[in-house]
Amino acid sequence: MPASSLRARLGASAAVVALSSLVLAGCAGEPADGAAGDGESFGEISLQLSWILNEEFAGEYIADSEGYYEDAGFDAVNLVPGPSTGTAELLSGSVDIALSDSAAVGTVIANEGAPLKIIGATFQANPFTVLSLADGGNIATPADLVGKRIGVQDSNTSLFQALLAANGIDPADVEVVPVQYDPAPLVNGEVDGFIAYLTNEAITLDLAGLDTVNLAFADNGLPFVAETVTVTDETIETEREMLKAFLVAEIRGWTDALADPQRGADLAMEEYGTDLDLDPEKTLAGSEAQNALVVSADTEESGLFTISEELQERTIASLAGAGIDVTAEELFDMSLLAEVYEENPDLVAYAG
Repeated sequence: MPASSLRARLGASAAVVALSSLVLAGCAGEPADGAAGDGESFGEISLQLSWILNEEFAGEYIADSEGYYEDAGFDAVNLVPGPSTGTAELLSGSVDIALSDSAAVGTVIANEGAPLKIIGATFQANPFTVLSLADGGNIATPADLVGKRIGVQDSNTSLFQALLAANGIDPADVEVVPVQYDPAPLVNGEVDGFIAYLTNEAITLDLAGLDTVNLAFADNGLPFVAETVTVTDETIETEREMLKAFLVAEIRGWTDALADPQRGADLAMEEYGTDLDLDPEKTLAGSEAQNALVVSADTEESGLFTISEELQERTIASLAGAGIDVTAEELFDMSLLAEVYEENPDLVAYAG
C-alpha cells in the first residue's frame, strides 16, 4: 500500500512493487508429502495483488522471507501490485494467481463465462466499508446512502453497485463521485462517504483523530469472502500440484502472521514496502485488524483459507441479491485445499 500504508483507497500512495517466491508444502519447516519437497520444481510464477505492498500481504512476506516458497519449489513468485481485481490479468495469462474478491470474480463468470475459480480465501469476511465522518455524512445504515455523494474508485465500482442492489437502493438516488485511493475528498468534505477498507483508511483517519463511521459491506448484505486465491480452470487442470504447493506456503505464512502481527508490519515497512514510507503505528494496527478477518469458527475447525459450504452459500446469496447470477460450483473449487489438508493435517491447527 502507499506511503502511509493506505489500501487501494489511499491513492496518494498508489505504488507498484514485486514480491518473490510463493508456495510450499509441509509444516513445521518440513516439506509436505507430494509437494516440492520430493524435488519437484515449479519455476517462477506471478501473483496479482489486490493492492500495493503494505501490511495487507503479511502472510506472503513471511512465506517469502522464511523460505516457504523456496521450500515449495518456486524459483520466484513475482508480486504484481494493484489496485486490481486480477481477473483481466488471469484471463490474459499475464499472471498465474490473483488475490481478488468473490464479487469481482463472480461478475466476470456470470457476465462473460470466464473460466475462473476461487480455491481459497485469506479473508473470511471482506473488509470493504463505506467510510464517513460522524460530523459529515454519518452513514451508519444503507438508508443513509440515499441522497449522499459517495467517492468510488474505478476498481470498486461494481462492488458499490452490488451494495446498493443488495439493499434495494436505486443507483439514481446516490451520487457516485469518481475518486482515487486517497481519502482526502472525504476529509475535505467533497464527498459524504468513501469506499475504503476497515483495515486501512478507517484506521488511518481514526489515528488522525477523526470521528469515523463505517458501513461494513459484510454486515450489510454482502458477506462475501475477500482476498480470494483465484486461478483459471486451465491452471487447476494442468498445474494442480503447483497450486497445492502455493496454498501450503500461504498457510504457513499466514500462520506465522497470525502469531506475530508485528512481524508482518516490520516486513512491510523494512523490506517489501520500503519506498512507501509506511507509518509504524498505522501499519501495526492494520496488521492486527486484518488478522481478525482471517480467522473464524470455520478456520478454527478446518484450517486457514477454508470457505465452508455455508459461507459459499452466503456469498452466492449476496451476489444474487446484487444481480450476479452464479452458482457455488461455478465460483468455487475447494478440492485443492481439501487435498492440502488431507496430505498435511498438522497445518489445520494454525493456532498452535
